[in-house]
Amino acid sequence: MFHLALALSASLAAATSATQHIDSDVQAILSRTGAPGATIAIYKDGKPFYSHAYGWRDVEKRIPATVDTHYEVGSITKQFTAAAVMQLKEAGKLDLDAKLATYLPDAPHAKDVTLRQLLSHTSGMPDYLDAMDAEGLLAKPVTYEQIANYAKSKSLDFAPGSQAQYSNTGYVLLGRVVEVVSRERYEHYVQNHLLKPAGMTQTFTIADEAHLPAMAIGYKLVNKKAQRAQAWDKSALWSAGNLVTTVGDLEQWNEALAAGKIVNADDYRLMSTSVMTTQQGDSGMGLGLFAGAYEDQPRTWHPGGTNGFSVANVYFPKQSLHIIAFTNLKSSHGIGEPIANAIFNDLNPAIAASVTRAAGNESSASTSIAKAFFRQIQQGRVDLSHLDAKLAEQMKSGGPGLADMFGPMGEPTAFIFKGQATEGAATWNKYLVEFGPGSALGYAVKLERDGKIDDLTIDVR
Repeated sequence: MFHLALALSASLAAATSATQHIDSDVQAILSRTGAPGATIAIYKDGKPFYSHAYGWRDVEKRIPATVDTHYEVGSITKQFTAAAVMQLKEAGKLDLDAKLATYLPDAPHAKDVTLRQLLSHTSGMPDYLDAMDAEGLLAKPVTYEQIANYAKSKSLDFAPGSQAQYSNTGYVLLGRVVEVVSRERYEHYVQNHLLKPAGMTQTFTIADEAHLPAMAIGYKLVNKKAQRAQAWDKSALWSAGNLVTTVGDLEQWNEALAAGKIVNADDYRLMSTSVMTTQQGDSGMGLGLFAGAYEDQPRTWHPGGTNGFSVANVYFPKQSLHIIAFTNLKSSHGIGEPIANAIFNDLNPAIAASVTRAAGNESSASTSIAKAFFRQIQQGRVDLSHLDAKLAEQMKSGGPGLADMFGPMGEPTAFIFKGQATEGAATWNKYLVEFGPGSALGYAVKLERDGKIDDLTIDVR
């Protein structure tokens, strides 16, 4: 009994230390990003481990976020749409490898793309969302026909199956397929075939927000201050992103999906396995889920974002760990994912330490060049004279876009050398660039012998 008491005491102390680190890191991320509020939930082996809320769900009224606060979850909705398609496949009502034209003859590019390619974002279908948002159309009612007509007016971005590129349009088309094949309205199908079997009683749509007493307000940053974001219309996202839920209810979905209550085990594996493309290889996309790794650990996840919210739903199968993170701030870089990353690191310090361990044989001169180049990229003022001619031409056109992407991440908090690789007469120098808890980039610079930069890669982790 004495040894058991000691073991339980040590376990409790470790858990307390982890949750203290989690609270500190989440607060740091909210401070860095300007997000008003957040709610997190962690489940280990299917059981609650820790849930907590931070900040405000309504800044103006000073109403704090709680563990029961409702948030828009954006593209996490795609898991539900994909599951609906898989259910209809299991019922023998559709074929994933059939052309879209089999079910929607008049849909854009219907004879060129398959349902599987739409599900895995490998169809090349042009995305309506950013284009319509730029024109201010998403704050008004948007019809399926408008979205379809937009896609019809554009060519496919690439040959279907050759590459992967995220497409909200594809999931709107899949929502329409669900309706045609099931002969039910999409919302009705989701409620009766997905939410009810999963035991989800606190999941609604954007159309229901006015009637939800614990609904968070969505914000955006204006001059580094949170300002209420203009809500997108209830029709703007539909089967690509219209769900509203709580962290607890989303875990009901996670457990039901993994337990075979929604789709069978083979189809769940299919959803959570990355699809291969003919040109890019591993796409990192499953069917309605992302599939890959974080800190070299297998991970299945999906982020979500709307005009006012940034969320993530993450599963680490090796650790049997679900991490759900909701925030009420619009972010082009995501906030839910960094929170989930930080939580994983806090719960697995040995894994995190191994990933951030520096390699030997670092060249201080090469690292100085790499650091200066990254700083220039962030600032949008690259000294082209230090670049190889081909890279200089690429940076003339692509440099501003890189500044928009990486500039807002701020000053790196760590620049960790991870090794070298020789390629001909040049050397790749690899780094892990950190920006605070849960936020990091893989960054590599290819240097010629004369010190000129020949190439670079930047990978968001």
